[in-house]
Amino acid sequence: MIIRINPNNPQLRLINRVIGVVRNGGVIAYPTDTNYGIGCNLYEKKAIEKIYRIKKRSQKKPFSFICADLKDISKYARVSNYAYKTMRRLLPGPYTFILDGTRLVPKVMLTPRKEAGIRIPNQKVCLYLVKALGNPIINTTASFNQGETFCEPEEIEDRFKGLIDLVVDGGPVPGEPSTVVSLIGDVPTIIREGLGDVSII
Repeated sequence: MIIRINPNNPQLRLINRVIGVVRNGGVIAYPTDTNYGIGCNLYEKKAIEKIYRIKKRSQKKPFSFICADLKDISKYARVSNYAYKTMRRLLPGPYTFILDGTRLVPKVMLTPRKEAGIRIPNQKVCLYLVKALGNPIINTTASFNQGETFCEPEEIEDRFKGLIDLVVDGGPVPGEPSTVVSLIGDVPTIIREGLGDVSII
């Protein structure tokens, strides 16, 4: 099923309809400012495990998750003054920041070093969903293989039929990955170059 939501002025009744699915342990596809992502409630362990199976990915490689704003990030990660200033300059935007996770992050979403990947995309539908849910949503690219990209909701619905519960059509996306930056120890390290400009980090 596809639900079309206006990317410039998301309809709250449709946002709430999607969140009803997420709260019931559903897995959805949704737009970000980079790719369409697949996600679920950060606190739905069975849904997270389902996404690992869909992606055929080891749980030793945790997914990132989306927060609503910088204040929200501070609940789920230890944010130094340096990290805060860096993220404030660049977010919302096409970056994933690696930070030390807090106890609010489920173990399945942390690396062995207790690190977490966190995003605040510049995409209204995505942020409205997170705010309506009240806690982060898991984020991983809606694809089966690295480098593969599905940018059309109809294509995602077709390819993931029977695997996910809902596709949120929030308009076109660039179809490129985010730039991943580690801020551990206040030393910015580029893990992956993507859509976000690394020259300003």
